[in-house]
Formats: sequence, C-alpha cells, structure tokens
Amino acid sequence: MNFGIGEFYSLSCALVWAIAVVLFKKAGESLSPFALNLFKNTLAASLLGLTVLFVSPAVPALPPLSLLLILLSGWLGICLGDTYYLRALNQIGASRMAVAQTLYSPFVIGLSALFLGEHLRGPQWLGASLILLGVVLVTWSRDPTRSAIDTRSLRVGTAIGVLSVLLMAIGIVIAKPMLALHDFLWVVWLRLIGGLIGMALIVAWRRNGPAVIAEFRSVRHWPQVIAGSIAGSYLSMLLWLAGYKYTSASVSAVLNETAAVFIVLFAVLFLHERVRSRQYAGIALAMLGVALVVLR
Repeated sequence: MNFGIGEFYSLSCALVWAIAVVLFKKAGESLSPFALNLFKNTLAASLLGLTVLFVSPAVPALPPLSLLLILLSGWLGICLGDTYYLRALNQIGASRMAVAQTLYSPFVIGLSALFLGEHLRGPQWLGASLILLGVVLVTWSRDPTRSAIDTRSLRVGTAIGVLSVLLMAIGIVIAKPMLALHDFLWVVWLRLIGGLIGMALIVAWRRNGPAVIAEFRSVRHWPQVIAGSIAGSYLSMLLWLAGYKYTSASVSAVLNETAAVFIVLFAVLFLHERVRSRQYAGIALAMLGVALVVLR
C-alpha cells in the first residue's frame, strides 16, 4: 500500500469540497448558480493572488504556449465546464447529475492514457470500478417529481451534463503537464483567471451585469456564501490540483469521486438527512475501492 502525498491531497480535496457543498446548500437560497459560481471564483482568485504575492512573488518566465494552455484549461474547465454543469443541474436535477458526474474519472483516465501515457494497474481498475459503483449507489434516488421532465429536455440536459464533465476532464488533463513544469501557485491562479475571463465575457455578452449585482445585494446568507467559497474554490482548488501534481491524473480523478460519499455523511450529520441501507453499502464499496486504487 502506497498512500502518498498526492493521494492525501486528492482525498482531502474531496473532503473539503463536501463541506463546501453543505455550505452551498444554504447559500443557494440567496444566489443563482451562475452568480454563486462567479462570486466563489472571484473570491478564490483574490485569495490566490494574495497567496502568490506572499509565497511566490517572483513572476515565472512562462513560455507563451504554456500561458495559453493554462488559460485554456481554466476557460474549458471553470468557465464552460462549470456553466454547463450548473445548466444541466437545473434541467435534470441533482440526482441524475450526480450519476452523470461519475463519468469524470473515466474521462480523465481515458484522456490521460491517450495524451499523458498514464495507465492504471489491475487492482486499481477494480478499485476505480468499486468507487464508481459506490458513488452511484450513494447518489441514485427515485424521485417521482422528476417524471415531470419531458423526454427531450431529459436527453438534452443529460447531454449537456456529460459535456460539462468532459470539458472539466479535458481542462485538468491540459493542466497536468503545466503543474509539473511551472510554479504550482502561479498555474493554479492563472487557471482561475482564465475561467474568470470567460465568465466576464459571458456577462458582457448577456448584458446582465446589473442583474448579477442585484443578486449580490439581496444575499441573506453571507457567512455561508463566503465560507463555502473559501472551502469550495480556494482550498479545494489548491488541494485538487496538488493531487494531480503529486500523483497520476488517473488515480487523483478516481479519489476525487469520493466527494459524493463525504457529502452524504455530512448531510446526515449536519442537515439531518436520512440515509438508506443502499447508501451505506455504497460508502463501504467506495472505501474499499480507495484502498485498491492506492495499492501499488
């Protein structure tokens, strides 16, 4: 068993993101998904900028191609990926989107094999399969209210959800070599900047800046919004990319899937939600899968 620093960062990212989701559940009562996403990424970019200033103030000599790839990674994963993700979430619901999101690690594994030359070993493939099965068991639910979704909207929403996960996977595979070649904090910060530039262009294109500002003025849960933003974008972004820096993209992507398990556990502890025996079985399978994935 080899539980290294990269695996630790990847699991820590899943844990921190689960905490952020619980906070965002309350924050979502005051802000639309796009406005919340814009705020959390803006706050994270500001905090990362300060972190860079104090920890790594020397501006790295980034080749133009590297800078372009880092910004492209942020544009694909943070701007387009997150935007399509939130659109699909509203269209098909959280349960279906949670299941669609399990395609993230297969996408990363496939892309990493094609472009980065990474491969999982036999026991790791078994572990990845157990984690995905566990996540499906944890997140799948039968909600009769979802029958109101017409077939066309369901198919379009599912396609958009799958596209969002694919864009996130492409973005992280593009960023992986940049993390190895250049200063870690600068890559993380510039990737966020790339995403924010894309979101700013969306606001300018839609000409809805005043409407977004009006949403911020009507927020009723600023403590949850700020705490969730710090945990969900600043801390989890650092841990997420650190995991990819210090272990293979394939292993990190699979371990990130355990966020769904942590979300269920925190929902029971802090939101007093009910957990069924199927979900407990899913948690057990996911934990067994984690042990197999970090096996060397």
